[in-house]
Amino acid sequence: MAWKGKFFGALIGFLITRNVWGAVLGAVIGHMFDESAGFGYANSAYATAAAQADAAGAPTASVSEVFFRTTFELMGHVAKSDGRVSEAEIGAARRLMAELRLGPAEINAAIACFRAGKSGGYDADSSVEQLRAACAMRHDLLRAFMELQLRAALAGGMSLPARTILTRVAERLGMSGLEFAHMEAALRARQQGRSGPRGTQPSEKPLAGCYAELEVGSHVSDQEVTKAYRRQMSRHHPDKLVANGLPESMAQVAKEKTQRIQEAYEVIRAARGMR
Repeated sequence: MAWKGKFFGALIGFLITRNVWGAVLGAVIGHMFDESAGFGYANSAYATAAAQADAAGAPTASVSEVFFRTTFELMGHVAKSDGRVSEAEIGAARRLMAELRLGPAEINAAIACFRAGKSGGYDADSSVEQLRAACAMRHDLLRAFMELQLRAALAGGMSLPARTILTRVAERLGMSGLEFAHMEAALRARQQGRSGPRGTQPSEKPLAGCYAELEVGSHVSDQEVTKAYRRQMSRHHPDKLVANGLPESMAQVAKEKTQRIQEAYEVIRAARGMR
């Protein structure tokens, strides 16, 4: 059954819009891509093709396949890092599956990956290196991966071993310690509801949520605020995302994300009296 495109489309749609409808739109577009381009394979057919490619020494996994597998494997690995997998950590993984609108087959695959990740023989460093190589210079995808891992870890309680693992993974994927800290702070702000409900007018958005949207602290200079704004706009620019694999038909969804960044910046500017 073809499902890789649906998963990847739902994932990107959810990360850009921060809501279920974005995930649904992405899944629909991904389904269209599956149907038209043969993005997925039936399990038996894929296994046969993979075995033949392995024998020939050729790469077999697409970016979406590596992304999917590593996402849930590392979640399992992080969850087991303190010796046991808690109900909160299992719940965090299942909520992610629900938010991405995974079907029964995809859920089974995700659970299998999660279990593989929490096994004693799992090689996290090797898996992360494969992801890094598959994504190449697509830093937006690597950031999306780290955001998913942080979200799950925070929802599960973020133990010290979990933080150690994720810090190391972020470094291997080219993310600085400061960038990692900003991402965590932004996620904590969203989880605590400080960013305000969607649809809030720009002038009504809480400042804490606006700084979180730009991934900076309220103590930074005006110049740093502007740099952060430009950095976020560059990361989420629709043209850039499309060039890195986002279907062109999802460009409008990316525009909504940049609109939220713009609104956050305008609120901060007004509060600071910036020109």
